[in-house]
Amino acid sequence: MKVIILGGDGFCGWPTALHLSELGHSIVIVDNLSRRKIDIELQVESLTPIAPIDRRVETWKEVSGKDIKFLNFDIAQDYEILLRTIKEEKPDAVVHFAEQRAAPYSMKSSKHKIYTVNNNLNATNNLCCSIVESGLDIHLVHLGTMGVYGYGTSGMKIPEGYLNVALKEGDKSAEMEILYPAHPGSIYHMTKTQDQLFFYFYNKNDKLRITDLHQGIVWGTQTDQTKRHENLINRFDYDGDYGTVLNRFLMQSALGYPLTVHGTGGQTRAFIHIKDTAKCIQIALENPPQANERVKIYNQMVETHRVKDLAQKVSKLTNAEITYLKNPRNEAAENDLHVKNDCFLSDGLLPTTLDEGLLEEVIEIAEKFKTRADTTKILCKSNWTN
Repeated sequence: MKVIILGGDGFCGWPTALHLSELGHSIVIVDNLSRRKIDIELQVESLTPIAPIDRRVETWKEVSGKDIKFLNFDIAQDYEILLRTIKEEKPDAVVHFAEQRAAPYSMKSSKHKIYTVNNNLNATNNLCCSIVESGLDIHLVHLGTMGVYGYGTSGMKIPEGYLNVALKEGDKSAEMEILYPAHPGSIYHMTKTQDQLFFYFYNKNDKLRITDLHQGIVWGTQTDQTKRHENLINRFDYDGDYGTVLNRFLMQSALGYPLTVHGTGGQTRAFIHIKDTAKCIQIALENPPQANERVKIYNQMVETHRVKDLAQKVSKLTNAEITYLKNPRNEAAENDLHVKNDCFLSDGLLPTTLDEGLLEEVIEIAEKFKTRADTTKILCKSNWTN
């Protein structure tokens, strides 16, 4: 099938583009390279050296024999270009990664909050509008976040998107199905909860076929495809704004820097390896919703861990020290997280677990590129409250 990947130069988009290309799909990447511009703003680079996008695409052609088309424009601002691209390319599916993806970055200042809202919400609405206006039957696959559910303790497994509820008023009662109540913990997470409502509306009103993937925190760097040449290597963010917690621990241990745990470390989070992100996108594309079917929601995660348990796991592996810092986030000190992920498992996902892949990541990435790290960028300097 032909697939347009929005945000295909990014941390999740790039390895997904290569994975789908390897499977024989025709791939078009659309990206305005905003993540590279944010590197310049923050004065920090990926731990792994990232080749220019043109060189990435050329190298993939050399090693695989497969073409990937690249278009540089901003889907949040350039609606007419987006619409023309949809009409001309006539994709079977569009995978939507094109959003500012970091919670800490979204909380840095009012400017960053405004940028995140404008970029993310305009991007999603423009995409839905362009598919409707094109008149084409296109499957929209969106990478969301487990963070839409919040990180409270409900005492039950979080279902995959929908919740059956009973309403009572006096002697009258009714049952209905609703989206699982949203509890965003940052401006970034708030935009993802709004995405859910966009999808609910465009599915109900315009019959768009949509799959929304509520993904856990991604760890790891490489996939089978990105390993094939140094120009294809994926991002490894370690800084306080964009570095995911486990990747930051791996880099800190390689440097001999204490593992920085925020608060008590009792926060429980869901995790998934980058290889499984690409596989899940493949599964979602191969199992699209049918005409007139509601928005299909998957919980895209493999396992849950408390942050302090992760730190202890890395410490045991690398002998790194652990230090506890004040938590910059406005969140509960401790929480449980129980999540259903039956859909992907039943559709054939064979997940990569921490125990299987952690040592390889330490040796192949963190140790190899540790001299590129800027230790002044390690600590998170974005605070949720003044």
